[in-house]
Amino acid sequence: MGEQERGEIAPRTVVSYWCLNGHETRPSFAAVEQVEPPEHWDCPRCGFPAGQDAANPPAPLRNEPYKTHLAYVKERRSEEDGAALLEEALATLRDRRSGGLATMR
Repeated sequence: MGEQERGEIAPRTVVSYWCLNGHETRPSFAAVEQVEPPEHWDCPRCGFPAGQDAANPPAPLRNEPYKTHLAYVKERRSEEDGAALLEEALATLRDRRSGGLATMR
C-alpha cells in the first residue's frame, strides 16, 4: 500500500562500519552513482567514530579540555606583558579616581 501512495522505493546500498570497540553499524544509503557513502560514521552504541575497515577502525577523537578566558590570554601574553598591562590599567584607574574626587568637591 505504501508503494502505491508514495511510489517505488529508491535503490539502497548497505555499508558496514566498525568502531574501535568492535561494534558493527550498517546504515543504508541511496544507491546513487555519483555519491560515495561517508568514510566515517558515528557508532550509535558507544559514540566512537567507525570506519569501513574492520581490521583498522579509526581512533577516537581527542577532546581538548575546556579552557577559561584567562588560559587563552596566558597563552598569548608573557608574565612581563601581563604585569605591564596591569600596571597601565591601575594607573588609568588611579588617575580617574583622583580626578573624579577633585571635581566632586
